[in-house]
Amino acid sequence: MRFKRSVNNHGLRPDQPLRINSHDRPRTRREFIAQGFMAGAGTVLGGSVLSLFANPRAAYAALSGDIATLRDSCGIVTQGAGKIPFICFDLAGGANIAGSNVLVGGPGGQEDFLSTAGYNRLGLPGDRIPSVMDPITGLSDFINRDLGLAFHSESQMLAGINEKLNMSAGLINGAVIPARSENDTGNNPHNPMYGINRAGSDGELLTLIGSRSADSGGNSMAPDMMINPSVRPTKVDRVSDVTGLVDTGQLVGLLDQADAVAVMESIQRVSDMKLGRVDTLVTADDVLKDLMSCGYVKAADLADRYGNPGDINPALDCNIVGPSGVFSQTEFDSDSEFRKTASIMKLVVNGYAGAGTVTMSGYDYHTGDRATGELRDLRAGRCIGACLEYAAKVGVPLMVYVFSDGSVFSNGMIDNSPNGGGKGVWTGDSSSTAASYMLVYNPSGAPQLYTSGSDSNPAEMHQQIGWMRSDSSVETASTPAANNVNLLVESVILNYMALHGEQMLFDTAPYFPMHGLGNAALMDSLIAFEAIAPGGQINPAPPSSCPGA
Repeated sequence: MRFKRSVNNHGLRPDQPLRINSHDRPRTRREFIAQGFMAGAGTVLGGSVLSLFANPRAAYAALSGDIATLRDSCGIVTQGAGKIPFICFDLAGGANIAGSNVLVGGPGGQEDFLSTAGYNRLGLPGDRIPSVMDPITGLSDFINRDLGLAFHSESQMLAGINEKLNMSAGLINGAVIPARSENDTGNNPHNPMYGINRAGSDGELLTLIGSRSADSGGNSMAPDMMINPSVRPTKVDRVSDVTGLVDTGQLVGLLDQADAVAVMESIQRVSDMKLGRVDTLVTADDVLKDLMSCGYVKAADLADRYGNPGDINPALDCNIVGPSGVFSQTEFDSDSEFRKTASIMKLVVNGYAGAGTVTMSGYDYHTGDRATGELRDLRAGRCIGACLEYAAKVGVPLMVYVFSDGSVFSNGMIDNSPNGGGKGVWTGDSSSTAASYMLVYNPSGAPQLYTSGSDSNPAEMHQQIGWMRSDSSVETASTPAANNVNLLVESVILNYMALHGEQMLFDTAPYFPMHGLGNAALMDSLIAFEAIAPGGQINPAPPSSCPGA
Protein backbone atom coordinates (compact mmCIF):
# COMPACT_ATOMS: atom_id res chain seq x y z
CA MET A 1 0.00 0.00 0.00
CA ARG A 2 1.27 3.48 -0.85
CA PHE A 3 0.15 6.71 0.81
CA LYS A 4 -0.11 10.06 -0.84
CA ARG A 5 -0.80 13.36 0.89
CA SER A 6 -3.54 15.57 -0.47
CA VAL A 7 -2.26 17.89 -3.21
CA ASN A 8 -5.43 18.80 -5.08
CA ASN A 9 -8.76 19.42 -3.45
CA HIS A 10 -10.61 20.11 -6.68
CA GLY A 11 -9.90 16.96 -8.66
CA LEU A 12 -8.40 16.51 -12.09
CA ARG A 13 -10.37 16.66 -15.30
CA PRO A 14 -11.20 13.23 -16.77
CA ASP A 15 -8.52 13.56 -19.51
CA GLN A 16 -5.84 15.17 -17.34
CA PRO A 17 -2.80 12.90 -16.70
CA LEU A 18 -2.19 11.67 -13.15
CA ARG A 19 1.16 12.83 -11.81
CA ILE A 20 1.35 10.60 -8.76
CA ASN A 21 4.37 11.12 -6.53
CA SER A 22 4.14 7.63 -5.05
CA HIS A 23 4.83 6.07 -8.47
CA ASP A 24 7.93 6.25 -10.62
CA ARG A 25 7.71 8.16 -13.88
CA PRO A 26 5.76 6.07 -16.42
CA ARG A 27 8.03 4.15 -18.80
CA THR A 28 5.90 1.49 -20.44
CA ARG A 29 2.82 1.87 -22.64
CA ARG A 30 0.62 0.35 -19.91
CA GLU A 31 1.94 2.77 -17.27
CA PHE A 32 1.20 5.71 -19.57
CA ILE A 33 -2.36 4.40 -20.09
CA ALA A 34 -3.00 3.76 -16.39
CA GLN A 35 -1.94 7.29 -15.43
CA GLY A 36 -3.84 8.86 -18.31
CA PHE A 37 -0.90 10.08 -20.39
CA MET A 38 -2.15 7.97 -23.30
CA ALA A 39 -5.73 7.46 -24.42
CA GLY A 40 -7.51 6.21 -27.51
CA ALA A 41 -7.56 8.99 -30.06
CA GLY A 42 -10.81 9.86 -31.73
CA THR A 43 -11.75 11.48 -35.01
CA VAL A 44 -15.13 12.19 -36.53
CA LEU A 45 -15.77 11.41 -40.18
CA GLY A 46 -19.03 12.25 -41.86
CA GLY A 47 -20.14 10.40 -44.97
CA SER A 48 -21.85 12.02 -47.92
CA VAL A 49 -24.76 9.57 -47.76
CA LEU A 50 -27.00 9.29 -44.69
CA SER A 51 -27.52 5.86 -43.16
CA LEU A 52 -30.51 4.20 -44.80
CA PHE A 53 -31.47 1.84 -42.03
CA ALA A 54 -32.06 1.99 -38.26
CA ASN A 55 -30.91 -1.58 -37.66
CA PRO A 56 -27.87 -2.84 -39.60
CA ARG A 57 -28.92 -6.43 -38.82
CA ALA A 58 -31.82 -5.82 -41.19
CA ALA A 59 -30.07 -3.28 -43.37
CA TYR A 60 -29.40 -5.45 -46.37
CA ALA A 61 -31.85 -6.88 -48.83
CA ALA A 62 -32.06 -10.65 -48.89
CA LEU A 63 -29.74 -12.37 -51.33
CA SER A 64 -31.37 -14.58 -53.93
CA GLY A 65 -32.33 -17.93 -52.41
CA ASP A 66 -29.70 -19.97 -54.23
CA ILE A 67 -26.91 -17.55 -53.29
CA ALA A 68 -28.11 -17.31 -49.69
CA THR A 69 -27.94 -21.10 -49.41
CA LEU A 70 -24.38 -21.06 -50.71
CA ARG A 71 -23.53 -18.29 -48.26
CA ASP A 72 -24.45 -20.58 -45.39
CA SER A 73 -22.41 -23.47 -46.82
CA CYS A 74 -19.42 -21.16 -47.30
CA GLY A 75 -19.37 -20.50 -43.54
CA ILE A 76 -20.09 -16.78 -43.80
CA VAL A 77 -21.00 -15.56 -40.30
CA THR A 78 -24.21 -13.56 -39.93
CA GLN A 79 -25.73 -11.79 -36.95
CA GLY A 80 -22.80 -12.37 -34.62
CA ALA A 81 -23.01 -16.15 -35.01
CA GLY A 82 -26.30 -16.03 -33.09
CA LYS A 83 -24.57 -15.42 -29.76
CA ILE A 84 -25.13 -12.67 -27.20
CA PRO A 85 -22.92 -9.63 -27.92
CA PHE A 86 -20.16 -9.15 -25.32
CA ILE A 87 -18.33 -5.94 -24.38
CA CYS A 88 -15.79 -5.59 -21.58
CA PHE A 89 -14.46 -2.38 -20.04
CA ASP A 90 -10.81 -2.43 -18.99
CA LEU A 91 -10.36 0.45 -16.52
CA ALA A 92 -6.58 0.77 -16.64
CA GLY A 93 -4.74 1.59 -13.43
CA GLY A 94 -6.76 0.13 -10.56
CA ALA A 95 -10.21 1.71 -10.26
CA ASN A 96 -12.48 1.43 -7.25
CA ILE A 97 -15.37 -0.94 -7.89
CA ALA A 98 -16.27 -2.41 -4.49
CA GLY A 99 -18.14 -0.39 -1.91
CA SER A 100 -18.33 3.12 -3.26
CA ASN A 101 -19.67 1.83 -6.57
CA VAL A 102 -20.96 -1.76 -6.42
CA LEU A 103 -21.81 -3.00 -2.93
CA VAL A 104 -19.85 -6.02 -1.75
CA GLY A 105 -20.70 -7.82 1.48
CA GLY A 106 -19.84 -10.88 3.51
CA PRO A 107 -20.79 -14.56 3.07
CA GLY A 108 -24.51 -13.69 3.05
CA GLY A 109 -24.35 -11.53 -0.05
CA GLN A 110 -24.27 -7.84 -0.89
CA GLU A 111 -26.33 -6.82 2.14
CA ASP A 112 -24.35 -8.91 4.61
CA PHE A 113 -22.76 -5.64 5.66
CA LEU A 114 -19.07 -5.07 6.35
CA SER A 115 -17.72 -3.20 9.38
CA THR A 116 -17.68 0.59 9.53
CA ALA A 117 -13.88 0.46 9.29
CA GLY A 118 -14.17 -1.78 6.24
CA TYR A 119 -16.47 0.65 4.44
CA ASN A 120 -14.20 3.53 5.48
CA ARG A 121 -11.37 1.77 3.65
CA LEU A 122 -13.64 1.61 0.59
CA GLY A 123 -14.07 5.40 0.67
CA LEU A 124 -17.38 5.59 2.57
CA PRO A 125 -17.52 7.69 5.77
CA GLY A 126 -19.52 6.30 8.68
CA ASP A 127 -22.64 8.36 7.97
CA ARG A 128 -22.91 6.97 4.41
CA ILE A 129 -22.40 3.27 4.83
CA PRO A 130 -25.18 1.03 3.46
CA SER A 131 -25.97 -0.44 6.88
CA VAL A 132 -27.21 2.94 8.16
CA MET A 133 -31.02 2.78 8.22
CA ASP A 134 -33.44 5.65 7.84
CA PRO A 135 -35.33 5.82 11.19
CA ILE A 136 -38.58 6.66 9.41
CA THR A 137 -38.60 4.10 6.59
CA GLY A 138 -36.43 1.45 8.23
CA LEU A 139 -34.54 1.17 4.93
CA SER A 140 -31.07 2.23 3.90
CA ASP A 141 -30.80 5.47 1.94
CA PHE A 142 -27.52 4.27 0.46
CA ILE A 143 -28.58 1.17 -1.48
CA ASN A 144 -29.81 1.40 -5.06
CA ARG A 145 -31.12 -1.61 -6.98
CA ASP A 146 -32.19 0.09 -10.21
CA LEU A 147 -29.98 -2.38 -12.08
CA GLY A 148 -30.86 -5.43 -10.00
CA LEU A 149 -27.30 -5.48 -8.71
CA ALA A 150 -26.99 -3.32 -5.58
CA PHE A 151 -24.92 -0.16 -6.00
CA HIS A 152 -24.18 2.52 -3.44
CA SER A 153 -26.82 5.18 -4.08
CA GLU A 154 -24.13 7.87 -4.46
CA SER A 155 -22.01 5.82 -6.86
CA GLN A 156 -20.83 8.02 -9.71
CA MET A 157 -20.48 4.98 -11.94
CA LEU A 158 -24.17 4.22 -11.32
CA ALA A 159 -25.07 7.87 -11.94
CA GLY A 160 -23.34 7.70 -15.31
CA ILE A 161 -25.05 4.44 -16.26
CA ASN A 162 -28.51 5.66 -15.27
CA GLU A 163 -27.97 8.92 -17.15
CA LYS A 164 -27.94 6.92 -20.41
CA LEU A 165 -30.71 4.41 -19.70
CA ASN A 166 -34.23 4.75 -21.05
CA MET A 167 -35.51 1.79 -23.06
CA SER A 168 -33.23 -0.61 -21.17
CA ALA A 169 -34.35 0.49 -17.69
CA GLY A 170 -35.83 -2.37 -15.71
CA LEU A 171 -34.45 -4.96 -18.13
CA ILE A 172 -30.96 -5.25 -16.62
CA ASN A 173 -29.51 -7.39 -13.86
CA GLY A 174 -25.97 -7.81 -12.65
CA ALA A 175 -23.54 -9.68 -10.43
CA VAL A 176 -20.30 -8.76 -8.67
CA ILE A 177 -17.22 -10.97 -8.20
CA PRO A 178 -14.84 -9.95 -5.38
CA ALA A 179 -11.40 -11.04 -6.65
CA ARG A 180 -7.86 -9.84 -6.03
CA SER A 181 -5.66 -8.65 -8.88
CA GLU A 182 -2.28 -6.98 -8.87
CA ASN A 183 -1.98 -3.20 -8.98
CA ASP A 184 -0.80 -1.07 -11.90
CA THR A 185 0.19 -3.88 -14.20
CA GLY A 186 -0.92 -5.18 -17.55
CA ASN A 187 0.30 -8.62 -16.54
CA ASN A 188 -3.03 -9.54 -14.98
CA PRO A 189 -4.63 -12.01 -17.45
CA HIS A 190 -8.00 -10.29 -17.02
CA ASN A 191 -9.31 -10.22 -20.58
CA PRO A 192 -11.86 -12.95 -21.43
CA MET A 193 -12.45 -12.25 -25.15
CA TYR A 194 -10.56 -15.28 -26.54
CA GLY A 195 -12.59 -17.53 -24.26
CA ILE A 196 -15.81 -15.80 -25.30
CA ASN A 197 -14.87 -16.61 -28.91
CA ARG A 198 -14.16 -20.23 -28.00
CA ALA A 199 -17.65 -20.32 -26.51
CA GLY A 200 -19.05 -19.54 -29.96
CA SER A 201 -19.07 -15.75 -30.31
CA ASP A 202 -18.10 -14.48 -33.75
CA GLY A 203 -18.80 -11.54 -36.04
CA GLU A 204 -19.77 -10.87 -39.63
CA LEU A 205 -16.69 -8.73 -40.31
CA LEU A 206 -14.35 -9.40 -37.38
CA THR A 207 -14.15 -11.95 -34.60
CA LEU A 208 -12.65 -9.77 -31.84
CA ILE A 209 -11.95 -6.05 -31.55
CA GLY A 210 -10.26 -3.88 -28.93
CA SER A 211 -9.26 -0.27 -28.46
CA ARG A 212 -5.57 -1.11 -27.90
CA SER A 213 -2.99 -2.67 -30.24
CA ALA A 214 -2.30 -5.62 -27.99
CA ASP A 215 -2.80 -9.39 -28.06
CA SER A 216 -5.74 -8.92 -25.69
CA GLY A 217 -7.15 -5.83 -27.39
CA GLY A 218 -6.95 -4.02 -24.04
CA ASN A 219 -4.62 -2.93 -21.26
CA SER A 220 -4.65 -6.19 -19.28
CA MET A 221 -3.46 -9.44 -20.79
CA ALA A 222 -5.49 -12.46 -21.87
CA PRO A 223 -4.81 -15.88 -20.29
CA ASP A 224 -1.99 -17.53 -22.26
CA MET A 225 -3.82 -20.83 -22.68
CA MET A 226 -6.79 -19.10 -24.34
CA ILE A 227 -4.93 -16.98 -26.90
CA ASN A 228 -5.71 -17.93 -30.49
CA PRO A 229 -3.47 -15.95 -32.88
CA SER A 230 -5.89 -16.49 -35.76
CA VAL A 231 -8.52 -14.27 -34.08
CA ARG A 232 -6.22 -11.63 -32.60
CA PRO A 233 -8.31 -8.51 -31.88
CA THR A 234 -8.40 -5.81 -34.52
CA LYS A 235 -7.73 -2.33 -33.13
CA VAL A 236 -10.83 -0.13 -33.19
CA ASP A 237 -10.82 3.09 -31.18
CA ARG A 238 -12.28 5.69 -33.56
CA VAL A 239 -14.90 6.13 -36.23
CA SER A 240 -12.40 5.88 -39.09
CA ASP A 241 -11.33 2.42 -37.86
CA VAL A 242 -14.93 1.29 -38.37
CA THR A 243 -15.58 2.90 -41.73
CA GLY A 244 -12.28 1.57 -43.08
CA LEU A 245 -13.22 -2.07 -42.49
CA VAL A 246 -15.20 -2.59 -45.71
CA ASP A 247 -14.32 -1.86 -49.33
CA THR A 248 -16.91 -3.12 -51.80
CA GLY A 249 -15.00 -1.86 -54.83
CA GLN A 250 -16.06 0.50 -57.59
CA LEU A 251 -19.01 -1.55 -58.85
CA VAL A 252 -21.09 -0.19 -55.97
CA GLY A 253 -21.23 3.41 -57.07
CA LEU A 254 -21.24 2.80 -60.79
CA LEU A 255 -24.47 0.87 -60.16
CA ASP A 256 -26.87 1.18 -57.28
CA GLN A 257 -26.49 -1.37 -54.49
CA ALA A 258 -29.22 -3.76 -55.64
CA ASP A 259 -27.94 -3.85 -59.24
CA ALA A 260 -24.37 -4.39 -58.10
CA VAL A 261 -25.44 -7.36 -55.97
CA ALA A 262 -27.41 -8.79 -58.91
CA VAL A 263 -24.33 -8.54 -61.15
CA MET A 264 -22.18 -10.35 -58.57
CA GLU A 265 -24.81 -13.06 -58.14
CA SER A 266 -24.90 -13.58 -61.91
CA ILE A 267 -21.10 -13.86 -62.01
CA GLN A 268 -21.26 -16.54 -59.32
CA ARG A 269 -23.88 -18.55 -61.22
CA VAL A 270 -21.96 -18.37 -64.50
CA SER A 271 -18.77 -19.35 -62.69
CA ASP A 272 -20.46 -22.33 -61.06
CA MET A 273 -21.88 -23.47 -64.40
CA LYS A 274 -18.46 -23.31 -66.06
CA LEU A 275 -16.69 -24.99 -63.15
CA GLY A 276 -19.14 -27.88 -63.40
CA ARG A 277 -18.03 -28.54 -66.98
CA VAL A 278 -14.26 -28.66 -66.48
CA ASP A 279 -11.68 -30.65 -64.59
CA THR A 280 -9.17 -28.34 -62.95
CA LEU A 281 -6.56 -31.17 -63.02
CA VAL A 282 -5.87 -30.43 -59.38
CA THR A 283 -5.95 -33.35 -56.92
CA ALA A 284 -8.35 -31.55 -54.60
CA ASP A 285 -10.65 -30.58 -57.47
CA ASP A 286 -13.79 -30.24 -55.33
CA VAL A 287 -11.99 -28.18 -52.71
CA LEU A 288 -10.61 -25.79 -55.32
CA LYS A 289 -14.02 -25.35 -56.93
CA ASP A 290 -15.61 -24.68 -53.55
CA LEU A 291 -13.00 -22.02 -52.78
CA MET A 292 -13.58 -20.32 -56.12
CA SER A 293 -17.36 -20.47 -55.76
CA CYS A 294 -17.27 -19.16 -52.20
CA GLY A 295 -15.09 -16.26 -53.28
CA TYR A 296 -17.84 -15.03 -55.61
CA VAL A 297 -20.52 -15.68 -52.98
CA LYS A 298 -18.59 -13.63 -50.42
CA ALA A 299 -18.18 -10.76 -52.89
CA ALA A 300 -21.94 -10.70 -53.53
CA ASP A 301 -22.66 -10.97 -49.82
CA LEU A 302 -20.24 -8.14 -49.02
CA ALA A 303 -21.88 -5.80 -51.53
CA ASP A 304 -25.33 -6.86 -50.33
CA ARG A 305 -24.68 -6.10 -46.69
CA TYR A 306 -22.17 -3.26 -46.83
CA GLY A 307 -22.75 -1.54 -50.16
CA ASN A 308 -23.86 1.58 -48.33
CA PRO A 309 -20.85 2.88 -46.31
CA GLY A 310 -23.15 4.68 -43.91
CA ASP A 311 -24.57 1.42 -42.58
CA ILE A 312 -21.58 0.73 -40.33
CA ASN A 313 -20.64 4.33 -39.51
CA PRO A 314 -21.41 5.03 -35.82
CA ALA A 315 -21.40 8.77 -36.48
CA LEU A 316 -24.35 8.33 -38.87
CA ASP A 317 -26.36 5.99 -36.64
CA CYS A 318 -29.18 8.07 -35.13
CA ASN A 319 -29.50 5.55 -32.29
CA ILE A 320 -25.94 6.51 -31.30
CA VAL A 321 -25.66 10.23 -32.08
CA GLY A 322 -28.30 12.94 -32.09
CA PRO A 323 -31.57 13.84 -30.38
CA SER A 324 -32.69 10.20 -30.12
CA GLY A 325 -29.20 8.75 -29.72
CA VAL A 326 -27.34 7.63 -26.60
CA PHE A 327 -24.87 10.50 -27.12
CA SER A 328 -25.74 14.05 -28.04
CA GLN A 329 -23.87 15.51 -31.01
CA THR A 330 -21.93 17.72 -28.58
CA GLU A 331 -20.92 14.77 -26.40
CA PHE A 332 -19.85 12.75 -29.41
CA ASP A 333 -17.83 15.59 -30.94
CA SER A 334 -16.10 16.63 -27.71
CA ASP A 335 -15.14 13.35 -25.99
CA SER A 336 -12.87 10.75 -27.60
CA GLU A 337 -13.90 8.14 -25.00
CA PHE A 338 -17.50 8.42 -26.23
CA ARG A 339 -16.39 8.03 -29.87
CA LYS A 340 -14.26 5.04 -28.92
CA THR A 341 -17.15 3.40 -27.06
CA ALA A 342 -19.54 4.16 -29.92
CA SER A 343 -17.19 2.52 -32.42
CA ILE A 344 -16.85 -0.66 -30.35
CA MET A 345 -20.54 -0.97 -29.51
CA LYS A 346 -21.63 -0.30 -33.11
CA LEU A 347 -19.64 -3.32 -34.31
CA VAL A 348 -20.39 -5.67 -31.41
CA VAL A 349 -24.07 -4.98 -30.75
CA ASN A 350 -24.91 -5.31 -34.44
CA GLY A 351 -23.00 -8.56 -34.82
CA TYR A 352 -20.22 -7.18 -37.03
CA ALA A 353 -17.77 -8.31 -34.31
CA GLY A 354 -18.30 -11.05 -31.73
CA ALA A 355 -16.76 -9.33 -28.70
CA GLY A 356 -14.96 -6.08 -27.94
CA THR A 357 -12.80 -4.41 -25.29
CA VAL A 358 -13.01 -0.72 -24.41
CA THR A 359 -9.89 0.38 -22.52
CA MET A 360 -10.33 3.58 -20.53
CA SER A 361 -7.17 5.19 -19.21
CA GLY A 362 -6.35 7.14 -16.07
CA TYR A 363 -7.94 4.92 -13.41
CA ASP A 364 -4.86 4.92 -11.17
CA TYR A 365 -6.58 7.81 -9.42
CA HIS A 366 -5.22 7.78 -5.85
CA THR A 367 -4.21 11.42 -6.24
CA GLY A 368 -4.84 12.52 -2.66
CA ASP A 369 -8.39 13.66 -3.46
CA ARG A 370 -11.72 12.00 -4.24
CA ALA A 371 -12.93 14.30 -7.00
CA THR A 372 -10.60 12.96 -9.71
CA GLY A 373 -11.86 9.42 -9.30
CA GLU A 374 -15.51 10.50 -9.10
CA LEU A 375 -15.32 12.31 -12.44
CA ARG A 376 -13.65 9.34 -14.13
CA ASP A 377 -16.13 6.86 -12.65
CA LEU A 378 -18.96 9.06 -13.95
CA ARG A 379 -17.58 8.97 -17.48
CA ALA A 380 -17.00 5.21 -17.34
CA GLY A 381 -20.61 4.81 -16.23
CA ARG A 382 -21.85 6.90 -19.14
CA CYS A 383 -19.95 4.67 -21.57
CA ILE A 384 -21.25 1.48 -19.93
CA GLY A 385 -24.81 2.82 -19.88
CA ALA A 386 -24.54 3.87 -23.53
CA CYS A 387 -23.72 0.29 -24.54
CA LEU A 388 -26.70 -1.11 -22.62
CA GLU A 389 -29.09 1.49 -24.01
CA TYR A 390 -27.84 1.03 -27.57
CA ALA A 391 -28.48 -2.71 -27.27
CA ALA A 392 -32.05 -1.85 -26.27
CA LYS A 393 -32.45 0.41 -29.28
CA VAL A 394 -31.15 -2.29 -31.62
CA GLY A 395 -33.23 -4.95 -29.83
CA VAL A 396 -30.64 -7.54 -28.79
CA PRO A 397 -29.34 -8.76 -25.42
CA LEU A 398 -25.89 -7.66 -24.25
CA MET A 399 -23.41 -8.77 -21.60
CA VAL A 400 -21.09 -6.05 -20.24
CA TYR A 401 -18.14 -6.98 -18.02
CA VAL A 402 -16.15 -4.36 -16.04
CA PHE A 403 -12.72 -4.99 -14.52
CA SER A 404 -9.55 -3.17 -13.49
CA ASP A 405 -5.99 -4.10 -12.59
CA GLY A 406 -6.03 -3.85 -8.80
CA SER A 407 -7.90 -1.21 -6.84
CA VAL A 408 -7.48 1.62 -4.32
CA PHE A 409 -8.14 2.32 -0.64
CA SER A 410 -8.88 5.31 1.56
CA ASN A 411 -7.28 6.25 4.88
CA GLY A 412 -10.40 8.14 5.96
CA MET A 413 -9.48 11.68 4.93
CA ILE A 414 -12.49 13.49 3.48
CA ASP A 415 -12.69 15.49 0.26
CA ASN A 416 -15.36 18.16 0.77
CA SER A 417 -14.93 19.76 -2.64
CA PRO A 418 -18.04 19.85 -4.87
CA ASN A 419 -16.89 16.85 -6.90
CA GLY A 420 -15.40 15.09 -3.88
CA GLY A 421 -18.83 15.10 -2.26
CA GLY A 422 -17.66 14.55 1.32
CA LYS A 423 -16.31 11.04 0.60
CA GLY A 424 -12.99 9.46 1.51
CA VAL A 425 -9.99 10.39 -0.60
CA TRP A 426 -8.24 7.62 -2.50
CA THR A 427 -4.91 7.27 -0.72
CA GLY A 428 -3.08 4.40 -2.43
CA ASP A 429 -3.18 1.08 -4.24
CA SER A 430 -4.78 -2.00 -2.72
CA SER A 431 -5.08 -5.30 -4.57
CA SER A 432 -7.12 -6.81 -1.72
CA THR A 433 -10.13 -4.50 -2.25
CA ALA A 434 -10.55 -5.36 -5.94
CA ALA A 435 -13.69 -6.68 -7.62
CA SER A 436 -15.20 -7.06 -11.08
CA TYR A 437 -18.85 -6.99 -12.13
CA MET A 438 -21.12 -7.86 -15.02
CA LEU A 439 -24.39 -6.35 -16.25
CA VAL A 440 -26.74 -8.18 -18.62
CA TYR A 441 -29.51 -6.57 -20.65
CA ASN A 442 -32.33 -8.78 -21.95
CA PRO A 443 -35.06 -7.25 -24.15
CA SER A 444 -37.52 -9.93 -23.00
CA GLY A 445 -37.19 -9.10 -19.29
CA ALA A 446 -34.50 -8.65 -16.65
CA PRO A 447 -32.33 -11.78 -16.30
CA GLN A 448 -33.34 -13.94 -13.34
CA LEU A 449 -30.85 -15.07 -10.72
CA TYR A 450 -29.75 -18.67 -11.12
CA THR A 451 -31.68 -21.21 -9.06
CA SER A 452 -31.48 -24.26 -11.32
CA GLY A 453 -28.12 -25.53 -10.15
CA SER A 454 -27.10 -28.27 -7.76
CA ASP A 455 -25.34 -25.92 -5.31
CA SER A 456 -28.51 -25.24 -3.23
CA ASN A 457 -27.45 -21.62 -2.58
CA PRO A 458 -30.24 -19.03 -2.25
CA ALA A 459 -30.72 -16.64 -5.16
CA GLU A 460 -28.96 -13.71 -3.49
CA MET A 461 -25.76 -15.75 -3.33
CA HIS A 462 -25.67 -15.69 -7.13
CA GLN A 463 -25.74 -11.88 -7.20
CA GLN A 464 -22.42 -11.78 -5.36
CA ILE A 465 -20.05 -14.58 -6.34
CA GLY A 466 -17.60 -14.78 -3.44
CA TRP A 467 -17.32 -12.31 -0.56
CA MET A 468 -15.21 -9.92 1.48
CA ARG A 469 -14.09 -10.07 5.08
CA SER A 470 -15.46 -7.41 7.41
CA ASP A 471 -12.33 -5.28 6.90
CA SER A 472 -13.14 -5.11 3.12
CA SER A 473 -10.39 -7.48 1.99
CA VAL A 474 -11.32 -10.24 -0.45
CA GLU A 475 -11.83 -13.63 1.20
CA THR A 476 -9.44 -15.54 -1.04
CA ALA A 477 -11.00 -18.91 -0.22
CA SER A 478 -14.54 -17.82 -1.13
CA THR A 479 -14.34 -18.86 -4.81
CA PRO A 480 -11.66 -20.22 -7.16
CA ALA A 481 -11.63 -16.77 -8.82
CA ALA A 482 -10.98 -14.82 -5.61
CA ASN A 483 -7.19 -15.17 -5.74
CA ASN A 484 -6.55 -16.26 -9.34
CA VAL A 485 -7.23 -13.94 -12.26
CA ASN A 486 -7.10 -16.82 -14.77
CA LEU A 487 -9.98 -18.47 -12.91
CA LEU A 488 -11.81 -15.15 -12.73
CA VAL A 489 -11.76 -15.15 -16.53
CA GLU A 490 -13.01 -18.76 -16.59
CA SER A 491 -15.86 -17.75 -14.26
CA VAL A 492 -16.90 -14.94 -16.60
CA ILE A 493 -16.89 -17.27 -19.61
CA LEU A 494 -18.89 -19.86 -17.67
CA ASN A 495 -21.48 -17.16 -17.02
CA TYR A 496 -21.53 -16.22 -20.70
CA MET A 497 -22.19 -19.83 -21.68
CA ALA A 498 -24.87 -20.11 -18.97
CA LEU A 499 -26.74 -17.19 -20.54
CA HIS A 500 -27.14 -19.49 -23.56
CA GLY A 501 -28.06 -22.52 -21.44
CA GLU A 502 -24.73 -24.13 -22.38
CA GLN A 503 -22.93 -24.32 -19.03
CA MET A 504 -22.97 -28.13 -19.16
CA LEU A 505 -20.62 -27.91 -22.16
CA PHE A 506 -18.03 -25.81 -20.32
CA ASP A 507 -15.81 -28.72 -19.22
CA THR A 508 -16.00 -30.57 -22.55
CA ALA A 509 -13.84 -30.29 -25.66
CA PRO A 510 -13.42 -28.00 -27.53
CA TYR A 511 -14.30 -25.64 -24.71
CA PHE A 512 -12.48 -25.84 -21.34
CA PRO A 513 -11.88 -29.47 -20.29
CA MET A 514 -8.80 -28.41 -18.29
CA HIS A 515 -10.58 -25.68 -16.31
CA GLY A 516 -9.90 -24.97 -12.63
CA LEU A 517 -13.39 -24.17 -11.36
CA GLY A 518 -14.05 -27.44 -9.55
CA ASN A 519 -16.93 -29.92 -9.68
CA ALA A 520 -20.43 -29.37 -11.06
CA ALA A 521 -21.89 -28.07 -7.78
CA LEU A 522 -19.08 -25.54 -7.33
CA MET A 523 -19.45 -24.42 -10.94
CA ASP A 524 -23.19 -23.95 -10.41
CA SER A 525 -22.42 -21.68 -7.44
CA LEU A 526 -20.42 -19.41 -9.77
CA ILE A 527 -23.31 -18.82 -12.19
CA ALA A 528 -25.29 -15.60 -11.81
CA PHE A 529 -28.26 -15.94 -14.16
CA GLU A 530 -30.66 -18.32 -15.79
CA ALA A 531 -30.41 -18.64 -19.57
CA ILE A 532 -31.83 -15.76 -21.58
CA ALA A 533 -31.08 -17.28 -25.02
CA PRO A 534 -32.31 -20.90 -24.86
CA GLY A 535 -30.69 -23.15 -27.43
CA GLY A 536 -27.75 -20.79 -27.70
CA GLN A 537 -29.48 -18.33 -30.07
CA ILE A 538 -30.33 -14.71 -29.53
CA ASN A 539 -33.88 -13.62 -30.26
CA PRO A 540 -33.82 -9.96 -31.31
CA ALA A 541 -36.77 -7.78 -30.39
CA PRO A 542 -38.01 -5.20 -32.92
CA PRO A 543 -35.45 -2.37 -33.08
CA SER A 544 -36.40 1.18 -32.32
CA SER A 545 -36.55 3.70 -35.12
CA CYS A 546 -35.37 7.28 -35.14
CA PRO A 547 -35.86 10.23 -37.46
CA GLY A 548 -33.77 10.10 -40.60
CA ALA A 549 -32.98 6.40 -40.30
